[in-house]
Amino acid sequence: MSERRRSYGSGSLMVRRDSTGRDIWYGKWRANGRQLMRKIGPKRGGPAKAGFTRPQAESELRRLMAEVRVAPAVGELLSVRDVAERYIAHAERRGRKKSTRKNVESEVRVHLDPFFGSKSLDSISHEDVLDLVAVLEDKGLAPKTIQNLMATLSGLFKFAKAPQRRWAAHNPCEGLELPAAPESEEIRFLTLDEVDALVENTPEGEFQEIDRALWRTAAMTGLRQGELLALRWRDVDRPAARVRVRQSWVLGEFGTPKSKRSTRSVPMADQVGGQLERLFQGSQWQGDDDLVFAHPVSGEPLYKAGLLRRMRKALKEAGLDESHRFHDLRHTFGTRMAAAGVPLRTLQEWMGHRDIATTQRYADYAPSAHEAEMVAAAFARDTNPSTNLREPEVISADGNRSTERNPT
Repeated sequence: MSERRRSYGSGSLMVRRDSTGRDIWYGKWRANGRQLMRKIGPKRGGPAKAGFTRPQAESELRRLMAEVRVAPAVGELLSVRDVAERYIAHAERRGRKKSTRKNVESEVRVHLDPFFGSKSLDSISHEDVLDLVAVLEDKGLAPKTIQNLMATLSGLFKFAKAPQRRWAAHNPCEGLELPAAPESEEIRFLTLDEVDALVENTPEGEFQEIDRALWRTAAMTGLRQGELLALRWRDVDRPAARVRVRQSWVLGEFGTPKSKRSTRSVPMADQVGGQLERLFQGSQWQGDDDLVFAHPVSGEPLYKAGLLRRMRKALKEAGLDESHRFHDLRHTFGTRMAAAGVPLRTLQEWMGHRDIATTQRYADYAPSAHEAEMVAAAFARDTNPSTNLREPEVISADGNRSTERNPT
């Protein structure tokens, strides 16, 4: 018998020889706390053309794992933490982003597991969830944070209720009324003069030219911090004057951008092109696959904490508000583009927003064509008195007409 082990939850294949000497594929996996084994079929090999190759056996194993229904083992009681561990492993196999998995792990470890402990899923009631919300409110958590936690908890119950698992019979989060989240805070951004001041006051040292180019590019392309740190020279299309977003650097690893729409191409202004060209000429990392904003010594992505410290120092030297975040440079691009009259649909594409509702936050900065002129015209006095708007006539009880306002 031979067996090749894979990552947890993905099952395993093995070969057993039957009484006739034939090699037979078997699949083994765990479901609802029980170990299952199913015969897949003969192994192809030698002169025999019939049977399963390893890829075919793998495919059949995945089909069996998806279709075979197994009731939970008698006496098995899964807690929120147990289900979360299985959900995270499942999410990793499905290619979910590390940041998503990290958020779930953190929310369960910090809030959900301390509250529910070893309590089994099926014993958690709607009232228990209401008690959790009350505890979270007493801790002073923001309504948006509580909403996110409840979405995670509900997602774990949905995962557990799936027909192929049946670890839970109900979802106590259904019908839950949560505290309303306040309106989004006002967008913070920098003016053009403030961007120039930030760049001019970049701290001296080995990172100076990198930081100057980074802040200018962030403000004039709207790329997210992780997208900028993952930018490579092959993504800077100088002839087409475009910057192409293909990757993002998040939680210490390269991955795809935030959403499908985040893979995009953004116009590159001359100022950005010039700043990047100067950076390129002075960098030892000039290969197509080298990072644009690479660490000057190692060529690796910049350390975000160090980048933030240098930005705050530059803000202080420039006499600007030190509480500005790096993300405010992205808002600078959004507000400037909206004010320049760029259609919101186009701006959505440039900024990589999955939902147009996110882009709508910049609508207040967009000029409204002819609206100001229309208001001005409505209150303008015509040079021809006969065409001026007359005061509305008032008809008294005795039938007399008057333009005087009713004193009452």
